[in-house]
Amino acid sequence: MERILVIGASGQIGSELVEALTAKHGAANVIAADIGPRSLHGAANYEMLDVLDSNRVTQIIDRYRVTQVYQLAALLSVTGEQAPLKAWTLNMNGLLNILEIARERGQAGKPLRLFWPSSIAAFGPHTPAIDTPQLAVMDPTTIYGISKQAGERLCEYYFSKFNVDVRSIRYPGIISHRSPPGGGTTDYAIAIFHAAQKGEIYPCYLGPDTTLPMIYMPDAIRATIELMETPADRIRIRSAYNVAGLSFSPRELTQAIRQYVPEFDISYQPDHRQAIADSWPHSLDDTCARADWGWHAGIGLQQLVEDMLANIKASSGALHHAA
Repeated sequence: MERILVIGASGQIGSELVEALTAKHGAANVIAADIGPRSLHGAANYEMLDVLDSNRVTQIIDRYRVTQVYQLAALLSVTGEQAPLKAWTLNMNGLLNILEIARERGQAGKPLRLFWPSSIAAFGPHTPAIDTPQLAVMDPTTIYGISKQAGERLCEYYFSKFNVDVRSIRYPGIISHRSPPGGGTTDYAIAIFHAAQKGEIYPCYLGPDTTLPMIYMPDAIRATIELMETPADRIRIRSAYNVAGLSFSPRELTQAIRQYVPEFDISYQPDHRQAIADSWPHSLDDTCARADWGWHAGIGLQQLVEDMLANIKASSGALHHAA
């Protein structure tokens, strides 16, 4: 029986991952952990935890007899640029703590399976932008991206040197109706739906033709769990897998939204985030993920737009009714 610890459980990915893992493995077998008080439902167990406190992490792993760890705690691209040292410390030392714990437990005959998220931010301006291959030039321009590139190298190192079973995905921009926009460059693709639902003009901080890879949260969660359930001998990439969902620009997304909200309007006001977006791929080649563990995206743009608008409207209506 798997016992699963999700660190960073209150975040965008973590909150929905906890729910999916709970449905699959049972609430008693999922331990949600984050640095603040409990703010999510689903897991029967919640622990306040700073991933930088390796002793506390070890105590929780031992207490619950954990077999899998998802280390999701991080500062994202835009937030990280505002506090580079804090971002580096959290993103790198948090990963190192988990890798070291897994190394020690593996040597003691108590192996852990680890998941750590990488990102398209690990690529850079000299990376091929169209159908970015699995192996490519990686010259990130943000501290977040630099930490992800370094993290990929650490994951590969701990696997090759210590046989730590660590797995990773280079997430595209993740879109979810359940999480508000956070500190990511791709978060315009969440904020735009909230503006459309409210009847507001959306001030987009990226130019109209800035095409970026995206993925809808249900696909992102499914990819994560599928990767973790794949037999270890089929996992050939121990840095991070490219995983493609869909690619679009603000202009294309606006046109798709107008099929449902004809009066929706947008203005373009590119700011410092434009330079970050310009250094990232337009689309990803995920041939390796498809070949190694059968990945395929299931949700296209029209379904994403329809589902986002419907769920944001329903959520807004519920809040209004409660008020």
